[in-house]
Order: sequence, then C-alpha cells, then structure tokens
Amino acid sequence: MSTLIEELAAAKGIASDYVDAWGHPALVSPESKAAMLRAMGYHVDDDDALLEQLQTEERQHWLRPLDPVQVVRVGEPLVIEIRLPIDFVNDELDWTLHLEGGSVSRGVMTPIDGELVGVAEFPDLECQAYRVAFAPVTEAGYHTLNIGEEGYEEPLGQMRLIVVPASCYKQPAIANGRKVWGPSVQLYCLRSRRNWGIGDFSDLGMLVEKLADWGAHFVGLNPIHALYPANPESASPYSPSSRRWLNVVYIDVEAVPEFQANAALKAEVAGADFQRHLATLRASDDVAYTAVTQTKMAMLRKVFDQAALTADRQAALDAFVAEGGDSLLQQATFDAIQASLYAEGQNAWGWPAWPRELQEYHLPAVAAWADAHANDVAFFLYLQFVADEQLADADRRARVAGMVMGIYRDLAVGVSEGSTETWANRELYCTQASVGAPPDILGPLGQNWGLPPMNPGKLFELAYQPMIDLLRANMRSCGALRLDHVMALLRLWWVPPAESAAKGAYIYYPVHDLLGILALESHRNQCLIIGEDLGTVPEGIDVTLKESGVHSYKVFFFERSKQDGGYISPTHYAEQAMSALTTHDMPTLKGFWQCDDLALGRQLGLYPDEEVLARLYADRHEAKQRILDSLHAHGVISDKISRDVNWVGMSTDLNHGMQIHMARGHCALFSTQLEDWLEMDKPVNVPGTSTEYPNWRRKLSRDLEDLFADKALAALASQMSRARDEAGR
Repeated sequence: MSTLIEELAAAKGIASDYVDAWGHPALVSPESKAAMLRAMGYHVDDDDALLEQLQTEERQHWLRPLDPVQVVRVGEPLVIEIRLPIDFVNDELDWTLHLEGGSVSRGVMTPIDGELVGVAEFPDLECQAYRVAFAPVTEAGYHTLNIGEEGYEEPLGQMRLIVVPASCYKQPAIANGRKVWGPSVQLYCLRSRRNWGIGDFSDLGMLVEKLADWGAHFVGLNPIHALYPANPESASPYSPSSRRWLNVVYIDVEAVPEFQANAALKAEVAGADFQRHLATLRASDDVAYTAVTQTKMAMLRKVFDQAALTADRQAALDAFVAEGGDSLLQQATFDAIQASLYAEGQNAWGWPAWPRELQEYHLPAVAAWADAHANDVAFFLYLQFVADEQLADADRRARVAGMVMGIYRDLAVGVSEGSTETWANRELYCTQASVGAPPDILGPLGQNWGLPPMNPGKLFELAYQPMIDLLRANMRSCGALRLDHVMALLRLWWVPPAESAAKGAYIYYPVHDLLGILALESHRNQCLIIGEDLGTVPEGIDVTLKESGVHSYKVFFFERSKQDGGYISPTHYAEQAMSALTTHDMPTLKGFWQCDDLALGRQLGLYPDEEVLARLYADRHEAKQRILDSLHAHGVISDKISRDVNWVGMSTDLNHGMQIHMARGHCALFSTQLEDWLEMDKPVNVPGTSTEYPNWRRKLSRDLEDLFADKALAALASQMSRARDEAGR
C-alpha cells in the first residue's frame, strides 16, 4: 500500500522533496505524505477503503468527457482532451462554444481523428481519451464548451474554457515608465481628531487626498478582510474570517447616511459623556479593540434599528445583497450567530466551539436559526453594504485627486480555522492541515500559521470559481492588489494537525492556470498586481511571475551585495517591482538601527540561545556599516555623517537620506512607511509571537491633522516626488 500512497501523493501535487533554508535537499517522509492525503479526504488508514475510493474516482474521471475547466492564453493553440466510452469515439460529435460576450461558434469533430492519449478498462466498459485541436480563441473571458450528439438536447460534456491575457494589467502611466511613490499603512493605526479610536474609511479618504497633494500616487493598506465583530481581540488582518468581505469596524459611523438623518443619535454622540468616551479611545497608544468595537457596533445597531431608508438607498442595499449572493449571506449569518452565542456567555471564537448543529452552514439548524433571527442577519448585511460604500468613496476620492493607482489592497494567504470561509466551504478547505513554513535558521521547528489550505483538486473541480470570486472581491475599489505570499499560487507548505511544522510538505497548485485567471481579473478591474515574493523562491518561478506581469517585492535590507557599498543599489532593482525599506513584519528604520527588535526578541524568548542572538547582533552591526557605506557611495547623505557606524545613531538626516535613496531607484513603485516618517521605534507586528506581544494594535504617534501640517514632512514628500520623476526620465 505504501507504493499506492506514493503514487497518489505524486498525483495530488505532494512534493517528495524540497530544498531547505540551508540549500540542502530534504525528503518528505511517507508519514507526512499520508497525513497530507488524509487532510485531502483520502482513507489512507484503511487499504480496502482507499482502493475503493480511488477506483470510484478513476471511473468518475473517465466517465466525464471533459475536464471541468481549462485555461488557455488568448490566441494560443487550443487542444482539448475528450474522454468517451469506446462506442462513441468514432461518432461525429457536435461542439458548441458559447463566448461570454454572447456569440456562439459551432462545428463537428470525430474524437478518433485526434491523438490517442489514454485508455482505461473497467469490468463493464472501455474508455479512450483523445486530444482534439480547435481553432484558437481570440476573445478573453469565461466561455463554455459543449460537446454532444446530434438530436440530443443534453450535451455529453461541458467545460468552462477560460481564455486569459498573457500578463496582468498596468496603468498606462506605469506601463509607459512613470515611477511613483506612496505609503503603506495599517488602516487601524491611523489617528485623527474625529475617528472613534481606530482608523476608518473616512481617515483613508482624507489620507489619499492629502497625500495626492504631496505627490503620492497610491496608498497601500493592510488586509481589510472581515474579522470577528463579536470577538474583536482576534485582530490579525492576516487571520481573517472571510477574504471576500470587509472589516466592518472600519466603518465611520458618523458618515453613515442613516446616522446623519437621525437627530437623536447625533445628539447622543455629541453629548459630553459620549465625547469623553471617544477621547479616551483616541488617546490610547494601542487600539482598544474590544471597547472600540463594542462602541461602534452598539451605535450602528441603533442606526440600523431606527433607519428609514430612502427608496434609492433601499434599492442600492437590495442590489448589493443580490450581488453578494450566498457568500454575503453566509458572512452575515456567521456574524449574527457568533454575536448571539457570545451574548449568551459562550466562548464562541469560531464555529468549532459552536453547538454541533450550527457547525456547518448547510445544516438545517443554521437555516432555521437564520429565519428565526432574520433581523440580526439583516443587520450584518447592512454593515457590509455600508463598509463597501465607504471604501468605494475613499477610492473615488483617490482617483478624483489624480492618483495614478489610488488605493492598493492586500490579499491574505488564507483564513483562520474557525472562519466563515471554512464554515461554509468545508469541502474546499482542508481543515485537518494548516499553512505554514518549513524549518529555517531562525525557526528550526518551522512555522504553523493556523490557516487551513484550499484543496487544489477541489478548486479544479469547482472550475476555479472560489479563486475568481476571491480576486474579484479584493480588486474592488482599488487600483492595485498585493498578494501576500505570492508563492501560494505555486505551492504551500502544509502542516498536519498536532505535529511540528517540520513534518509538513509542499503541495503544488496549478500556477499557470491561477496566474492566467489573475491576469484576466486584473484587466477587468484595471488592477495592477504586486506579488510578495520574499523568502525562499523556487527556481524559475521569478521568471514566470515576471512574464505574467506580476510586480515583485524588493526590500532594501534583504538586497545585499558585494558591490554598491554592500547593498544592491535601488537603481539596479528590476523595474517591474515595488521597493521598500521595511515592511509591517520588520522593525521600523529607527528600531532596526537601534537593534530594538533584537532586544525585544530576547525579552520575548524568540531565540534559542545567546549564541544565536550574538550572531544576529554581529550581523546587524555589519549590515548597518554596509548601509552607511552604500549611502555615502551614492551621495545621498551628508559628509558630516560619520562613515564609521560606531559613531552614527539614527537621525532625521539619515532617515530621510535612506528614503530618498530608495525613491531614486529603478522600481516602478516605491513604498514608504508613515512610521518612518514619524521616526517611530515600536513595531506593529513581531513575527513568531501571538499573545506575547500586542501585534496589530500600535497606533501612529501623531494624528493625521498634525502630520499634514508638518512642513518638514511636506518637504520630504516633495523630495521623494522629485526623485521619482528624475528616476523615470
């Protein structure tokens, strides 16, 4: 049976080996392969059951004349595999191609005239597979191919044919060589004099307008996916409940039309007690998620319960709900159930902690619950409508202000274990596995991110519709989309339950199909694509991503070289890329220079021993000297700054010099951090921690009104704009 498991693992994309972080080949154990197959739903612990399962799968495959989906580039040769019982292969069959735009092509073909590529024999029939050539399709889109026999209304087989452009969309200005800059921000971090203790969509609208005046052409966001309104301390934007819907805590309550029309609620908010409460929420250094969320949700529920929607608003809400379909209803139902269970005193962190009859969306008890609590479900539908409306308004403000890209969003690599997505799509998500990373130098046991992966086989059976829906939702109201861990399009490291991440394996995904769909959706939504490709990158995938029009990610601190003073000059970076000095997973510039992250890591117990920490300090000292050498070599900092790192602390001149150095680079896009503008030292996230450090909470040190009144920051922005313009000439 071990041979069967090996063959099945290979067929299901489970890698038998990989290259580890030290550059050495590593083997995946048979036990790990079995665990991966078990997570995919195979009966690997019962030989007879597994054989029966595989025989059933094989028969179903051969009795399905066409695959559920095929992806092909515009104008490329179109060759379709057709599987039929041997009695049909000599028949003249009709084919019909329904193009998405409405036109129809028809013809006839005889399978046996094609290339024989496979034969399968069963006790009661024999099947053959042929590759049949069709004329290339020149219209991109989601088309449908049917084959059938003359005189029969029902087709023998049907396939979704996805015809895609060769590469992703770029704004004309970017395609013509313009180089732009903008900040990447954590929306929740924004302070303002009017928000309710957390950055919101109105803050975002203000931010894009002010930054456009300062020469920026985009604002990058953290994932703004739906989290858990009833469990607000689950605040990681990278462990969402649903990636198709929005985090409703970002709603600006006072901008909701139904609030503005309610004099009594406006008076309540304007009252001294309420304003004192808001002032307390604004004043905290970290987002007080529970207090903020409870305050917002309580007021929004009053708004909803007392709302008298105008005819136009009701029509817009109805249209939004209809467009959202089952996915939106699932999200609203999930949020309503969780809120109800928490109100009853249960620790309902996710569906695994719910009563058994409510643990899957499609169970009858869930439908009965939703009917009995229709108004609660409607409330959460309304919140998604308002959030979508406010995000769209911020996007509109960016475009009116003249930004080339405007808002760029971030798509997380997965969802958390107890999420809406896993609750409603149990067959798609492998809940008996988790996405993570194999062992590396700083993490000798590997990483387990607690994110159940999609089953690539099920994704194919569903004709990639879940991925299409996901991309469309995240390309809404933005001009660019960043894919966190873009390698997920190629492979993901799966970790079996209750095991070390070291016992995981890479599972491969249909990368060319997924990149094609990404390109199609990016053109339809006029959305540039950025792929976060840090860390281990398999050989050849960088070329594939580049050819597909995906912008890579260049972080200065990782771009070391023996030339250019010790670090690769940003003028030598690839043009089809976004450059940055730091990211949300790294220390700020000031924190890096002061080694605050290393001191914090020691305090949190992130390093196995003092020897490792000593090596990290030595490496940091060398890195800082190389950075100083590089900056002096390029003439971006004053000669008054010493060339000996032992005498150089982080200063405004050094900070700004590093940012201008990056702005002069060759990348089409340069992303800066508002934390570095404000010379902050505390990180927003410390990888490898959960409750040990208050991740995803730290606010900016100044409010937006003060920031945009700062002439020194205005001058820095002006310098970056000039540097970008000069780099584009």
